[in-house]
Amino acid sequence: MAVEAALNALGNGQIDPLKIGSITIGSESHPYAVKPSATIVAGILGLPEELLAADLEFACKAGTAGIQLLSGLVGKNGKYALAIGSDVAQSKPSDVLEYTAGSAAAALVLGKENTICHILDFTSFSSDTPDFWRKDTEKFPAHAGRFTGAPSYFAHVSGASELLLKKTKMKAADFDWAIFHMPNAKFPKEAAKRLGFTPAQIAPGFVVEQIGNPYSASSMVGLCATLDIARAGDKIFMCSYGSGAGSDAFAFEVTEKIKAHQALNKNTVAKQIKDKAYIDYSLIAKNILTKYRI
Repeated sequence: MAVEAALNALGNGQIDPLKIGSITIGSESHPYAVKPSATIVAGILGLPEELLAADLEFACKAGTAGIQLLSGLVGKNGKYALAIGSDVAQSKPSDVLEYTAGSAAAALVLGKENTICHILDFTSFSSDTPDFWRKDTEKFPAHAGRFTGAPSYFAHVSGASELLLKKTKMKAADFDWAIFHMPNAKFPKEAAKRLGFTPAQIAPGFVVEQIGNPYSASSMVGLCATLDIARAGDKIFMCSYGSGAGSDAFAFEVTEKIKAHQALNKNTVAKQIKDKAYIDYSLIAKNILTKYRI
């Protein structure tokens, strides 16, 4: 999925892979405990070996952490940066997490030329709040149930969002669109409401009802879906969340280049969601139960 998302990003942006100077992959489902995913993806994409490659892990905000880190490398030696969020959400069969578990990837190319949107500013808010975890030897994550709400998701999303609004001297009404991490269909709506955002502002990027929660890719897929319909001059607010716990909040402004990008991009998020097939749940459950001998 990380490869497919990156190919779409490079293709739509008409970016030569050899001009990528750095890549990060944020995920909590890396295939190896000791071996980077970033070098595997870079090799498949044909990126140069003169490359900064790194795996990031911070639950569901590892992808947006990559955007922040790579923003400082944009333009170095005329190179672009590639930030990817990709996850196969993990859940023990019959656990409450299973109802929203999803799989997806999103890739963003960061550069100084021909950008479809500018990063106006960003902030972060983090603390040692253990609402969700998985030890290296365990197959499935554990969670603290309802504890993941008020002291975890809402405290950190509100913390990062309020810091950004204060830092930029903006308010919710100044933004055309907004995206929040979507662990379920309830939390992001409530977070948006508390911060003064309307249902209309979050609608384009509210993909959880169609694809569930793909962890590190959640807010980034929401951002991509929003960019698919945005217009020049639009301002976009985004706030991710990762258990453990922390949030990254961003303010973006869409440029005139968005028109050319949208004309070139035939495989929008909405189209990918529409082109789906439903699989019988009982078959999936049976395969999982057999594989893990549960």
